[in-house]
Amino acid sequence: MVRPALLILIQSYEKRKYYVYFNDLYICNILQNNIINLFNFSEMKIQIINGPNLNLLGKREPDKYGNKSFEDFLDYLKKEFPEITIHYFQSNIEGEIINKIHETGFDYDGIILNAGGYTHTSVSIADAVAAVKAMVIEVHITNISAREEFRHVSIVGRYCSGSIIGLGLFGYRLAVEALIESKKPS
Repeated sequence: MVRPALLILIQSYEKRKYYVYFNDLYICNILQNNIINLFNFSEMKIQIINGPNLNLLGKREPDKYGNKSFEDFLDYLKKEFPEITIHYFQSNIEGEIINKIHETGFDYDGIILNAGGYTHTSVSIADAVAAVKAMVIEVHITNISAREEFRHVSIVGRYCSGSIIGLGLFGYRLAVEALIESKKPS
């Protein structure tokens, strides 16, 4: 009779280490923050890119955008997803946004992009999104479909894997969750 393989992880008393056994054979111990690597999952890296005027979150039109700065919300995201490396970049300059997409779009697991006003005007940012291999999720804090008519069309969105609009800062959290789900084995 063939005995099924059994992998056992036993957490240490200090909860900082795991002891790994395969069937009855001790294999190794591993630190808690490296446990993901035991199963060949690498730590995810996500780049958040915010465009023009999003540096004013918490100050600009709080009735539309809320009272919280993005930096405060970023702290929340990092606490909610400690296993994910989340990098943040904001620029009011189109070329800098394109450069950041190029810089991270081949090495990161995903990009969360709120191109701000460039969403509706920048063919160059759309081309940058189309050129990279990382999954890009478009996020907008407000519902762009319920705003001025010129905001109804997203030039960038057609090249993104998905768009989350109108859910406030919570849309960024949903984008992180979508990127995590996209990396899970099917």
